[in-house]
Amino acid sequence: MKQLKDILYKVGIESVLGNTFMDIDHLTFDSRDVTATSVFIAIKGTQVDGHDFIQKAIAGGACAVLCEVIPAEVISGITYVQVLDTHLAVAQMADNFYDNPSTKLKLVGVTGTNGKTTVASLLYHLFTNLGYQVGLLSTVKVTVGKADFEASHTTPDSIAINRWLHKMVEAGCEYCFMEVSSHGIVQKRTSALRFEGGIFTNLSHDHLDYHKTFAEYRDAKKIFFDQLPKTAFAITNQDDKNGPIMVQNTTAKVKTYALKSMADYRAAILESQFSGMLMRINGKEIWVQLIGDFNAYNLLAVYAAAIELGVSEEAVLVEISKLQSVAGRFQYIVVNQITAIVDYAHTPDALDNVIKTINSIRTYNETLISVVGCGGNRDKTKRPVMAQIATEESNKVILTSDNPRFEDPNEILREMEQGVEPQNQKKVMIIEDRRQAIKTACQLAQNGDIILIAGKGHETYQEIEGVRTDFNDLLIVKEYLEQLSK
Repeated sequence: MKQLKDILYKVGIESVLGNTFMDIDHLTFDSRDVTATSVFIAIKGTQVDGHDFIQKAIAGGACAVLCEVIPAEVISGITYVQVLDTHLAVAQMADNFYDNPSTKLKLVGVTGTNGKTTVASLLYHLFTNLGYQVGLLSTVKVTVGKADFEASHTTPDSIAINRWLHKMVEAGCEYCFMEVSSHGIVQKRTSALRFEGGIFTNLSHDHLDYHKTFAEYRDAKKIFFDQLPKTAFAITNQDDKNGPIMVQNTTAKVKTYALKSMADYRAAILESQFSGMLMRINGKEIWVQLIGDFNAYNLLAVYAAAIELGVSEEAVLVEISKLQSVAGRFQYIVVNQITAIVDYAHTPDALDNVIKTINSIRTYNETLISVVGCGGNRDKTKRPVMAQIATEESNKVILTSDNPRFEDPNEILREMEQGVEPQNQKKVMIIEDRRQAIKTACQLAQNGDIILIAGKGHETYQEIEGVRTDFNDLLIVKEYLEQLSK
């Protein structure tokens, strides 16, 4: 428990009504989750304005309110703290409330369109295998040491981030690797954290439903590097045209990595198979268990970060050779000579990378059947593009549902179908039911063929009209392939 005045340290306060010498043991955005020692934070969100719930929070027992606009009716005995920006203020308050946990471990943030989960997760596994206590904040899960917890967002809210970091410090973690989303950056969820380093993977078409323009999306990512301290490192992908832009104003130590350009950390792919690839990293040859150009970039980013964090080159190379695919990222199984690949590819660039990787390895004596969907209530402009990529680069394509959420799945499919060129129409089947689409792909496949199921990857649910039901692409395709092999 802390006093409110201490939690408000470094917060830019406009005005205060009431007493700040009160004990606080809870910060919350949810008016339903208040106690007698809670500060209710009135956040102006994209859908809901927390200011509309101030009276409800007070009625529920909150003793203090953080807001941008003090209500016309103030209640005696309640403390009101007015700030210009509640997003910025709560980030600092959460940091103070949880004893500044990011200063007590080495926190590395990973941002970009694709590869965030893979890079953060591989770094977690590498440092864990080296014997360190490590934390992970990712899309797939939150991990504290060896204990896994379910993740709900790429970048949690600032209170949750600091609560997890505090748990990591209590558990003795020395490192934490964290995905940093553009939403999280713009909403200032990471603004009060102290990062040891940042990694930029790449930038491509995504989240334009939120950011509106690509420039706005790019600039959101750049803010993360602008805010890094001069004691940190900033590792950027030199082959991505936005890589140099990310670090042009940072005060952190800049390091670059690339497959095609001159860079501090360089790599090349010498040989590829579905079981892995032979790489040369900074002049040393190494066999790794991941495949594809995109994973070569991911592994190179991991290598660079580990070196910058002080691990010896020899130790890094040994551990990189042991790393395996992250859940839902180019996971594959082989049943009765049919290869099924499940990948989270939910952006045009990611889908293009995955299919090109498959095509670079296969002999073309087999058929590539791609099952592709697009999520509802998300960026609509990528839907026809993804269908175009799938039909251009696959032999057969089944367009299906992803997570339609609150949209009509058939309307999503109609928008995807608009991207199919006339010469590719005969390749395409449209099956709205995702389970049936996967079953059909299995029925179409012959010995030696390849099935790609893209879009959901690690997710173990499908969301329709706000309801999540169990759905695991990998388990479903395995079930149908095994049935057909009997």
